[in-house]
Amino acid sequence: MIDIVIPTNNEEEFIVMAEKLGYTGLCFLYDFNDYMNKQFENKKIKIDIGVLGDKRNIDKIKRKNEKIFVVVKSSNNDKEIMERSKADMIFSFEDTLRKDFIHQRASGLNHILCKLAKENNVIVGFSLISILSASDKHLILGRIRQNIKLCKKFKVKTMIASFASEP
Repeated sequence: MIDIVIPTNNEEEFIVMAEKLGYTGLCFLYDFNDYMNKQFENKKIKIDIGVLGDKRNIDKIKRKNEKIFVVVKSSNNDKEIMERSKADMIFSFEDTLRKDFIHQRASGLNHILCKLAKENNVIVGFSLISILSASDKHLILGRIRQNIKLCKKFKVKTMIASFASEP
């Protein structure tokens, strides 16, 4: 089991918690300016480092290091990000502020985005922290359920992670 987290100078606490939970790996996501200075070693848990990017800095990140794992939080620019296929993962589609429609949820993901994700090998991520921090958990869970159905239909790679900032 591997988890993706967004630490705020509390990496050691995440490592201790991951050992207690029996994880085999952790991926720390850092801001574009901070990820170059971070390195961690642990004998029990494999530590990977990725970048939490956005539309503006994805190109800079990939130019500097082609092999770095780039994760982007969903926004209004998801189609453009997927078309350019610079991001490895986009997460939290379900956090959209739009009101749900009568017969379907406004889940942030649709068949066009799923086709682009499949073609460009972009992983769709589901955030556990968005469920835990939501005031309307039933709406978020319904949106996630709809997004999972879409991803299965179009054979899009998916991943569930906590994306927590505190252990």
